[in-house]
Amino acid sequence: MVDEIVAAFDGLEADESIAAVVVTGAPPAFCAGADLSHLGKAGQSSDGGAGLRSVYDGFLRVQRSVLPTIAAVNGAAVGAGVNLALACDVRIAGRSAKLDTRFLQLGLHPGGGHTWMMTNVLGPQGAAATVLFGDVLDGEAAERHGLAWRCVDDDRLIDEARALAAKAASAPPALVRRVKQTLAQMPDVASSDEAVSVELEAQLWSMQQPEFAERLQARRQK
Repeated sequence: MVDEIVAAFDGLEADESIAAVVVTGAPPAFCAGADLSHLGKAGQSSDGGAGLRSVYDGFLRVQRSVLPTIAAVNGAAVGAGVNLALACDVRIAGRSAKLDTRFLQLGLHPGGGHTWMMTNVLGPQGAAATVLFGDVLDGEAAERHGLAWRCVDDDRLIDEARALAAKAASAPPALVRRVKQTLAQMPDVASSDEAVSVELEAQLWSMQQPEFAERLQARRQK
């Protein structure tokens, strides 16, 4: 499945007509996480962690995507399944969603950047509550604590995710990718002045694109 995810995203990114991606699971779950027998074999090998990194690549490939990504969390997201949701830019949760890190309950240290992602999204206390103390968040709790952008009824989940994705898809694909690149730079930007400089270069680039001239002309005609 990891290989299929990597291949799927390679194909999506090669298609210039695609501007956003919704990631979801086959009902009733979003993602049950890693195959534990596979994980155990990878952890016992003497390859310096290469086997474990190959397991991580399913969600890390999503995290590395140049396309905007939305996780439509339609049920249980467990362990690395939480990582897959966190790898997306935005999460929309159905009311039946269950975000359950569960690493400690399995006698396993979190991996794949899990503690970093959870701390970034939830802060130190939220990361401790969910990872260390095993607090499981349903869709409404995920929204309340900022782990999900919004929580919606299960039967509206995919439509809501697609509607949000369509807003990005309505913009020029190259521009969408450039804005995501800029957003990724912001955590490392030290000051407002530096942010202005980063955005200035990107905005000048956008003004030189034919889509800007076309849309400007269309607005003038209105």
